[in-house]
Amino acid sequence: MTQTDTTFFDRMAVLSDPTRGRILLLLEEQELSVSELCAVLQQPQSTVSRHLKVLSDGGWLASWREGTSRLYHLRQELEPAAGELWNVARGRLADLKAARQDRGRLESVLRARRVRSQEFFAEKAGDWDRLRGELFGERSELVPLLALLDPDWVVGDLGCGTGTTTEALAPFVAKVVAVDESPEMLEAAHHRLVTQEGEGRVELRRGSLEALPAEDGELDAALLMLVLHHLSDPAAVLAEASRVLAPGGRLLVVDMLAHDESRFRRDMGHQWLGFEPPRLLDWLAGAGLESARVVALTPDPSAQGPNLFAARAVAPRGAHRADTAGRAAAAVQTSEVS
Repeated sequence: MTQTDTTFFDRMAVLSDPTRGRILLLLEEQELSVSELCAVLQQPQSTVSRHLKVLSDGGWLASWREGTSRLYHLRQELEPAAGELWNVARGRLADLKAARQDRGRLESVLRARRVRSQEFFAEKAGDWDRLRGELFGERSELVPLLALLDPDWVVGDLGCGTGTTTEALAPFVAKVVAVDESPEMLEAAHHRLVTQEGEGRVELRRGSLEALPAEDGELDAALLMLVLHHLSDPAAVLAEASRVLAPGGRLLVVDMLAHDESRFRRDMGHQWLGFEPPRLLDWLAGAGLESARVVALTPDPSAQGPNLFAARAVAPRGAHRADTAGRAAAAVQTSEVS
């Protein structure tokens, strides 16, 4: 008898016990702990543990520790002989009366899980935001939303500063082109982003936002994060951002709503005390961008600065791109400082 034949009959021996077959049916559907399997199978822990050891040693199960429990699940990729046998045996085992009863008890076990979860949230609802922040960090729900971006995109972080936004974007897109005029800011960004630069996910470029170091249509999306108020001619910057966007590309502007905190101009060199949404929408239209929208952001109670907005707009496709330069030039000529 060959080694292959021996392996095949070993697999058959494992499935010869109906209880082990019932366990595999359950663990194909749901990962379960030993105590949960005992409840479903209505068998003592010693018996269930013995069967689990046979199945684990035979390569049928994957397991991992979760707290004080160990969870088990049928392996996603079984060895060929095991997979062949399991495809044949599954249907027969599912017809067993005991297996049908197992399914009903499994639902009870899963229902008990849901009840425990519901009880937790009923008790902790008023304190959940604080608890989640302690466990996962403040606003931990926001950065994972970047996974909604197309992973093939090239994104421009225009006015990247020290690279905080670039660092957040880089794992989720093909490349981030990070642009800033300040050599000191780019040096700080380089130290922050050296790993992503080495992987080709980030390209740092020095240049003016009014004359971006980027080709026409190079970017699938571009960001101006708290940058516009530092610039003397926002309309010209938006026109440049429009130029480097591919047809259908997206522009996101985050900045301050109009305010009267003159100390920002005096202490931090702000050239604009925020922006009124109608003016910003006019500039975006003048830059040849479409579907513009401005949304006021909910203030953070701990924030000490003015309220923020997020504005998005889309570069037109096809023939509409042809007259973008003319409209952008007009926008530049009519720009004024607040």
